[in-house]
Amino acid sequence: MQVIPVLDLLDGHVVRAVRGERTAYRPIRSSLATTSEPLHIARALLAASGARTLYIADLGAILQQGAHVETLAALRAALPGTDIWLDAGYADYSSMHTLFERIEATGKRNSHRDNAPPAHDLATLVPVFGTESLHDLDALCAADAAGLSPILSLDHRAGQLLTATAFERTAIWWPRRVIAMTLDQVGSYDGPDLATVERIRAAAPAQTAVIGAGGIRDRDDMAAAARTGASAWLVASALHDRRIGMPLTEST
Repeated sequence: MQVIPVLDLLDGHVVRAVRGERTAYRPIRSSLATTSEPLHIARALLAASGARTLYIADLGAILQQGAHVETLAALRAALPGTDIWLDAGYADYSSMHTLFERIEATGKRNSHRDNAPPAHDLATLVPVFGTESLHDLDALCAADAAGLSPILSLDHRAGQLLTATAFERTAIWWPRRVIAMTLDQVGSYDGPDLATVERIRAAAPAQTAVIGAGGIRDRDDMAAAARTGASAWLVASALHDRRIGMPLTEST
């Protein structure tokens, strides 16, 4: 099972999640780095996990306080060969497309100024649509048609699915990858929410990859998470605190 490190951005810093209670998030204190600067932390997380994928939650955008466009453009330029899964609270395809265009334009402007790498060396942006923000389900089809391979985050709190709009409760409209996001477990050491992942895995079409999130404490939790059939798990705190990491991630 793949470990996917998580970067939460707020007010220009990487912050540490606290059970999904975003008002309680503070700049990260990590054993991997002496700073909360996003690029430094991103590189440390990728090195610690051995991953080629980085999940970014732009909490400024999700909370409608402003997206971290400059930071995202800089991360994309500095992390060639990386897939960046970006959750920025998209309500629809248009809002996603607009943000991606702003990141692209900022990156081009900066590359001309700084003699940065060409476009083909940039990290790949992959949109993550969270049910707590998504109003238009057609956004998933539109993003897929545009070749962006969208991911759906099924956002849960207190055992309930959080939704910004009504939608079909079956898996018929799900894309090829879904995240079982249990916000209560994010930034906690209560253990992973295996039951929700198993339930979503059972409901999903055979070709759908299910990704878990939150609660990982140690290698045993990683093994238990893998037994649910999850293809990957989003992890932050356990990496920052060195409870898991290279070479442990190689054997999970």
